Formats: sequence, structure tokens, C-alpha cells
Amino acid sequence: MRIAPTSIKTLPTNTTPLDQRSRQLRVMIVKSIKAANRGHLGSAFSLVEILRVLYDDVLKYDSSNPAWPGRDRCILSKGHGCLALYALLADKGFFPQSELWKFCKPDGILGGHPEFGKVPGVEASTGSLGHGLSIGIGMALNARYEKSSSRVFVVTSDGESNEGSVWEAALCAGKHKLDNLIVLVDYNKQQSYGTTYEVLDLEPLTDKWRAFGFGVREVDGHSTSELLAALRHTPFEPGKPSIIICHTIKGRGVSFVENNLNWHHKTKISDEEEQLLLAELEP
Repeated sequence: MRIAPTSIKTLPTNTTPLDQRSRQLRVMIVKSIKAANRGHLGSAFSLVEILRVLYDDVLKYDSSNPAWPGRDRCILSKGHGCLALYALLADKGFFPQSELWKFCKPDGILGGHPEFGKVPGVEASTGSLGHGLSIGIGMALNARYEKSSSRVFVVTSDGESNEGSVWEAALCAGKHKLDNLIVLVDYNKQQSYGTTYEVLDLEPLTDKWRAFGFGVREVDGHSTSELLAALRHTPFEPGKPSIIICHTIKGRGVSFVENNLNWHHKTKISDEEEQLLLAELEP
């Protein structure tokens, strides 16, 4: 899959059907946001299929023992999309689902960004954008040093790719030939206040990552089959880190949220808005 650089001047569309599991995970996200009356809904919705495939089909982990040394590491560098990660971690039994309804509340463990040491299953505190890939590189180097079969997955975003630290890390990953490192970019082509084309154009994105020494694939980031096929073939090139550019839609799953920057971070969600969200997600 390849998108021509000029095509991202207009907002993308996606008609990949969402199955019941993808809808239900989004329902969990909506209810979490309503309970807190705040949250990054659009950013979480674009991540659902990426994280779903990782936790359903790819990662090695033990939810009853999150510190199991043999686990794969998954870092959500795009920390503000944490509600999608929280939904998956609760679904997999890392913590009770009831914690979702205490999102951003004093008696809960789930904050507005993932916090290592507080939330079981979270490998790194993220949300100050641009840090996750560097942390992942350290983990991948350590796994190599220990001759471990564990792999490291870092989920980042297009807006985050404005940070110079991302590209410094990319140089380092290429230099060390970290083929146990897999990066997934949530490329929804929107940032908090505009499109990536308007704010800081990333194209040609695939060529940039290849130039930094990565094996690259592009997929429909809402197609679980495309995501799984790509992840099952990593590393894409021996001796190179891998990156999957996931073409997504911000707010995917609810028509009035898709590509709508008013839902980048939403507060004071009314009962009516909640019902409208759920009506599109619950058949």
C-alpha cells in the first residue's frame, strides 16, 4: 500500500468495516472518557486496530505476571492515545475493567498518559512526545546483550515525528542494526491544531525511514489482516529495524468524530453526545 505524497493535502477516508471486537473496544474508550469527562478520543480511536492486533496475536506477555522477563516490550510513545492501550490491558486482565471507569480520578491508577510502575503492563511513562523510540532502542539493545528472543514494539505517531529526538533515535537504531525492534506509526495525518501537511509535512515518509536504515511496509491501519500479515513478516530485512506505516483515520469509527479536530481532546461530554457515540458503535 502506498499513498502518493500529494494526496495527504486532503483528509483521508477509510471504509474498512469495523468488526464487533473493534466496536466494543471503542465502546470501552467512550465510557472511560464519559466517566472522566475528558480524554483524547480521536487519537485513541485511530490506534485501536494497531494495539488490538499486537495484544491479540503478536506480543508475548503474561498479564498475571507483567514483569515476566521473557515478555515482548510494547511502548505506546503516543501517550495521549492511552485510552486505547488501557482498554486492551483491561481486556487482557492486567487490571480490573472497573479501573477504566476511574480514568483520571484520584482513586484510580489510570492517568491521562501511561505511567510506568503504576499501571500494570505499561513499559514506559510516555506522553512527552519523542521519547518512546529512544527508550525502546535501549530495551532492544539490552535484549541483544542478554541473548533474549524478546522483541520491542514502539507505537508512535505522525505528529510525534516532528520531534528531532525521533530521528536521532532512528539513526541509532539503524546504526546498531536492531532487527528485534519494530516501530508502528499511527499515520492519521492530523495533529492537535491542523493536518500534518499544514503543520510540518512528513512526506516522503517511507523514503525517510529507508534512508535511516529501516525496512519499511505500509498498511491500512484499520485492517487487522493487513496489520497481522506485516507483523508476521518482521524483520522485513535481516539486520535492519522494521517500521510499519499505518494509514489511519483520526476518530475512526464514529462519523462525526472522524477527522474532526474538536475531538482531539474532548471535555464536558454530554449525555446526548455519549448516546450519539454509542449509537454508531453498538449495532
